[in-house]
Amino acid sequence: MTAKIYYEKDADLAQLKGKTIAILGYGSQGHAHAQNLRDSGCEVIVAELAGTPNYEVAVKDKFEPMTTEDAVKKGDLVVFTLPDELQGEIFRTQVQPNLKKGAIIVATHGFNVHYGQFDMPQGVTAILIAPKGPGHLVRSEFEKGGGVPCLIALGEGAGDKERAIGLAYAKGIGGTRGGVIETTFAEETETDLFGEQVVLCGGVSELVKKAFEVLVEAGYQPEMAYFECMHELKLIVDLFYQGGLNYMRYSVSNTAEYGDYTRGPRIVTEETKVEMKKILTEIQDGSFAREWLLENKVGAPGFKRKRAIQRRHQIEEVGKKLRKLMKWIDAKEY
Repeated sequence: MTAKIYYEKDADLAQLKGKTIAILGYGSQGHAHAQNLRDSGCEVIVAELAGTPNYEVAVKDKFEPMTTEDAVKKGDLVVFTLPDELQGEIFRTQVQPNLKKGAIIVATHGFNVHYGQFDMPQGVTAILIAPKGPGHLVRSEFEKGGGVPCLIALGEGAGDKERAIGLAYAKGIGGTRGGVIETTFAEETETDLFGEQVVLCGGVSELVKKAFEVLVEAGYQPEMAYFECMHELKLIVDLFYQGGLNYMRYSVSNTAEYGDYTRGPRIVTEETKVEMKKILTEIQDGSFAREWLLENKVGAPGFKRKRAIQRRHQIEEVGKKLRKLMKWIDAKEY
């Protein structure tokens, strides 16, 4: 199946004329959407908690942050750029009672719509506009005259009118400059979670840690293990990004390429693929979503415990020391 992709000529900013866009949350995505839309000539308001760092950033960026309730009352488009785990409760208590009839919910990730956390009032529809990049990139590419590609999806009851508004919104943040791919809430949510868990965050993190541990336990210096298993990963990922697997294999040595073909399948095995399928099933049937939402309802003790343990891993301590030696990296420690 060939994806439907929209570009600049397919979107008309006039679809947003006379509409107020309420951005809920001035974090990574929120700050980029708000500024890009404003620069595109749209009417934008921002909701953020007073006294928080993001509130101060919004003020610095010449917005006048207000409460969620007030922003929703004024918003024709109500845009969720808040963390997934907070959205359901905020929707129920602060958004739903204050929505205008005919308002459109704009999701930047499909999680809460797909898993039924938003009980839509009659006459309110949802669309998805999901940039395929972090907020700082959405902003910086827009300022350069480019744009980060986006996904668009229509919720229940949405049709051509909402698609046109969604494409205008995507154009307002720069997405049509890079291309806007049509998808569904289910496809975006399930593939996004799968990619995070199996490859981008979960899979890569565990692979790096286990390889580091094997070298250190075999008596090699932790610093050497860090460079080989963590630091140099960026070199390979950049080659993937530029030209895919073939370009990476063209760029490395023949020795490395041969090791790729012959040893890689011994690490990521058919058993690994079976486990990947189990994880996908947990995403598709909603069990992962229920687990994560329940975890947050009780204060996220397991999540916080795992975070604390992982921050103390030896690879983090070694990396912190080595990154201080590499001034060109602009190291970020958290």
